[in-house]
Formats: sequence, C-alpha cells, structure tokens
Amino acid sequence: MAPALQRTYGKLCLNFRHRLTGPYAHRLYQEGAAKVRMPKVDTATAPEAVLINTAGGITGGDEFHYHLHCESRARATVTTQASEKIYRSLGDDAVIETTLRIDAHAALEWLPQETILFNGGRLSRRTTVNLAKSARFLGLEATVFGRTAMGETVREGALHDRWRVYHKGRLLFADDTRLEGQIAEQLSRPFLANGHRAVATLIYVNDDAQDMATAIQSLKASAAGTFGASAWDDIMVARFLNVTGQKLRADLTFVLDTIRSGRALPKVWSV
Repeated sequence: MAPALQRTYGKLCLNFRHRLTGPYAHRLYQEGAAKVRMPKVDTATAPEAVLINTAGGITGGDEFHYHLHCESRARATVTTQASEKIYRSLGDDAVIETTLRIDAHAALEWLPQETILFNGGRLSRRTTVNLAKSARFLGLEATVFGRTAMGETVREGALHDRWRVYHKGRLLFADDTRLEGQIAEQLSRPFLANGHRAVATLIYVNDDAQDMATAIQSLKASAAGTFGASAWDDIMVARFLNVTGQKLRADLTFVLDTIRSGRALPKVWSV
C-alpha cells in the first residue's frame, strides 16, 4: 500500500475592532500555511488584510479555514496575495471554508482574487456570512477554469461553491453551484455558461441594495463580458460571465469602483 501523501492545512482567525482613532486588527491566530499581512494604508478609513497561502497552491485533501470578525463599528477589507490555484487531485476535494461575522454598524469587504481551477482539480468552497442589524457586507468569489491566457482547457474536475448569508439571524441567501465531471462540456451549454470560462458571484448587503443593483445594471453596455444584478430584502446579487480571467477582472474592477464609490482596490489586485 502506498503511503498517505502529506496534505496542507491552514487556519486563520482575525478580529477587527473600533477605537477613537479608527478601526484596527485586534486579535490574530494563524496556523499552518494560512498567513496574513497588514499593508500600511489609511487605517482611519479601514485596515486591509492580505491572506497568504505559503504552500503556493492547493490540491485534493488540502484544507483552509478562515474566520473573520468585524466587531461593532469596525471596518475592514480582506483580500488575497494572488490568485489561488487548485491543482489536479488524485480523488479528494480541496476545501476552503470561510466564516464571516459582521456586528452592528460594522462593515466588511471580502475581496479575494480569482481562484484558478486546473484540469483535474477538485474544490469544495463554503462561505458563510452572519450580519447583525445595520451591518454592511461586500463579498466576491471568482473562478477561472484554466489559465485562459495560456489557452488551457479544464476538461474535467469538480467545483462545489456554497454561499449562506444570514441577516439579523434570518437566512437571507442560499446558493449552491455544483459542476462535476466533464466541466468543459457543461460550461459550453447555452443555459449554463455558453462557453465562458471565467465566472464570479458578487454579493452586497446594505439598505441601498436596490439602488446599487440599478446602478450596476446601467454599466452593462460598457462591460467586456456578461453580467446581471438583482436585489431584494437589502441584498444585491450579481453574476458575471467572461471568456478570460483578465476580462473578468476588468469587469469586476469596473463594478467594484461603483460600489466602493471610487476607493482604490487593494494594491495586490494590480500586482
């Protein structure tokens, strides 16, 4: 019998708190390959946290768990150092589990860079958001099937992307996307992705969600790809489709600029 292969594990817990001089990172726990760095930014507005996977990629059997908490009146933006890469698996799923908690009058922006799924890669990604009354949330998950700029095709693999958003203790949004087996064939279906290889889901929770959906819809004519937005009960959900990861990022940057009122994205987005 072949020996069990070594797997990568990472866990990170990060709390943000508010004080008179502004929000700040209050408590940090990091374990395994999950690390964080805090660039010097205008912390009076919102501190930035950049998550780093020191293993350089993820494959089947690896697990990463992130727990982020914005306490009352705190604000923060969290992103990743680079696009996460999901490499070919021998059978097990790679697991990325993210839990986000946002207390009253707090705001959290969860803006990781794209996840790139390689041929044969398997990913189970679960994101759970718990918002108190008057909390604000902006979240994004983007997936690119293969390095499109290099002409790669993901013929087979698996992706299970799960969102659960709770607002004031009530389930506000539940969404599961599952692709398995012949991914290239499935993405080519008109009712699924119509041949696009880069997809994203963007979620915004605030009392102006309906107005934000209207503003985003007005940008469609200038977009490189296809997207749409809808809103209900203080939540807006937008879906994006594009032919390449580069064009997807261009559209996401375009839309995020509107949602974030022109504030610059984290610098790692342009590296």
